[in-house]
Amino acid sequence: MAIAEMTKVIIVSHRTQASELLESLQAAGVFQILSAEEAAVGKALPEHKAGARARDLDEIIGRLGRCVEFLHPYALGRKDLLARPVVDERRYSRLVADASLSEAAKECERVASLLDKARSEVEALNAHLAELAPWEALETPLESLGELEQVSCVTGLLSAGFLESAREKLRELGAAVETAGESGARQACVIVCLKEQTEAVQKLLRSMEFEAVSFAGMYGIVREVMAERRARRSQFEAEVASLEEKASRLAEHLPDFCVLRDHYENLLEREDARRSAPATEQTVLLEGWVRKPDYGRLEAVVSQFKASSILEVSPAEDDEPPVEIDNPAAIRPFESITRLYGMPARTSVDPTVFLAPFFTIFFGLCLTDAGYGLVMIGVLWYLLRKMRGDKRFAWMLMICAVSTVIAGVLTGGWFGDAPQQFMPQSVQKWRDSMMLFDPMTSPMVFFAIALGLGYFQIMFGLCVALGHNLRKRNYVAAFCDQVTWLVMLNSLVLFGLAKGGILMRGAAGLFLATSITPAVVILLFSVREGGWPGRIGMGVFNLFCTVFYMGDVLSYVRIMALGMVTGGFGMAVNICVKLVGGAPYVGWLLGAIVFVGGHTLNLALSALGSFVHSMRLQFVEFFPKFFEGGGRAFEPLRKQYRHSVVEQVRS
Repeated sequence: MAIAEMTKVIIVSHRTQASELLESLQAAGVFQILSAEEAAVGKALPEHKAGARARDLDEIIGRLGRCVEFLHPYALGRKDLLARPVVDERRYSRLVADASLSEAAKECERVASLLDKARSEVEALNAHLAELAPWEALETPLESLGELEQVSCVTGLLSAGFLESAREKLRELGAAVETAGESGARQACVIVCLKEQTEAVQKLLRSMEFEAVSFAGMYGIVREVMAERRARRSQFEAEVASLEEKASRLAEHLPDFCVLRDHYENLLEREDARRSAPATEQTVLLEGWVRKPDYGRLEAVVSQFKASSILEVSPAEDDEPPVEIDNPAAIRPFESITRLYGMPARTSVDPTVFLAPFFTIFFGLCLTDAGYGLVMIGVLWYLLRKMRGDKRFAWMLMICAVSTVIAGVLTGGWFGDAPQQFMPQSVQKWRDSMMLFDPMTSPMVFFAIALGLGYFQIMFGLCVALGHNLRKRNYVAAFCDQVTWLVMLNSLVLFGLAKGGILMRGAAGLFLATSITPAVVILLFSVREGGWPGRIGMGVFNLFCTVFYMGDVLSYVRIMALGMVTGGFGMAVNICVKLVGGAPYVGWLLGAIVFVGGHTLNLALSALGSFVHSMRLQFVEFFPKFFEGGGRAFEPLRKQYRHSVVEQVRS
């Protein structure tokens, strides 16, 4: 619900304990370490270069990555190998200490290299056999084609369309043409001519799209050469099969390689932190940030090492503390939306708690189908049971799915109009009894709800900014930048309602007069720096921005549009179901296929649109009213498991 407070600390450790300390800090995951360039204590210390151990770790990680990529195809159909492996802490410790896995990784690389070479040989031999295939009927030994004393032999491929013309023109030059076979639309030809006519013959052939073929280095007739190539290909194919069998056996180590990859990536991160931290001859200085509530935990970790100590320090004027947002468990899933936009500045406000209810409502109204919401709940419930690691995004979608069910019940959306099309009258009455309105018959109600929600959210955004300025005791900004706009905009809205006869017409003048004072304040004091001509000029522009508020409110019509498109598409699917359902014998099957396929497509497209446009309304219309971005995310040194899942052992 707020931006977490940060504390700057310096940890001093003897070099002999630095590695163990960093491992404990990484396990705790609460301390962001600054590099020597960022740390105040490191600016006067010499720069350190990467050590050999880091290069070794890079090499190991690269090898494991290549092994995982190579073995992945051989694990197809074996779900236990394709999923992220799940290990407990004891098995994790055994795997990282198992020296045989290093040999298995080397063997995997060797097999991959040999397999690449064998496959390349097979491909090359296949290409060569394809080139020789048109010449298989040629009985002349290939080596003799270039040994004739008086004549020359030119071999190559000639388009069938040029063959007869080539015969005639070559005959005029005293040359003869024989065909040995064909390759698609081209003929394999042997042209024999006197040596003194060779240049003229070749010039003529070039004009006829002739492709020369050379048999240099080949001996014997073509059939013999091809037989030898086929025998070699069979050998390499057998080698490929043998190596693939070895790869299939090595695929059993795929989960272990994933675990090792995570282990070495975490180890490399610790080493990078150690190498980039400022140090003296005997000590390593770890300067960084910790969340204020986690300081005690960090202190407890450091206290385990006798040659290490921790000291809280005051931030320098030019220090930029990292930003971490802290929200209750019910709101935390929506942090994924905030993080997509970017972290708030230290002086701004965490928008997560404010956007969560709006995003949930907007998503539900954009999708507006209880059937689709129930499908989402079922799918997400299954995924949440199977997922490992961070589940916040899935939980956010689950909350939005519940909102979709509620919106669908209130608007009568159940797989489009499926109750009216396929259900008995009693089901339709049950649906109608829970409906608030039908968007297809009362679109203006939906239109008014969308505009009302938009106006309320924009006013709410101004109130958030007002409250933030009041907390900072910036009363001038609160009055000139928020109170004036709240009074003026609401006065103008009430003026319009009075003019439209919705409110008392006699109050229109009062509402208009109420809007004049805040308008004058905006004109004179919305910009409070610089000379008066510039301030008034910007004030005029800011008053003109009233039009932009109207545009922002109109943007919320997309809620109605998306909701009605979802319902309309669903109705179209149901009409198609009824059309194909009338076919004899297989109508029921075709109808079921169209129903499932059509509504699945509609759910996928509509859910994507609901997510994107609900997010856009937060980022473009809501956030600019109070949110200031640009904060640097808090990234503590912590163990991360991207390729495996490590579970704690329950005592």
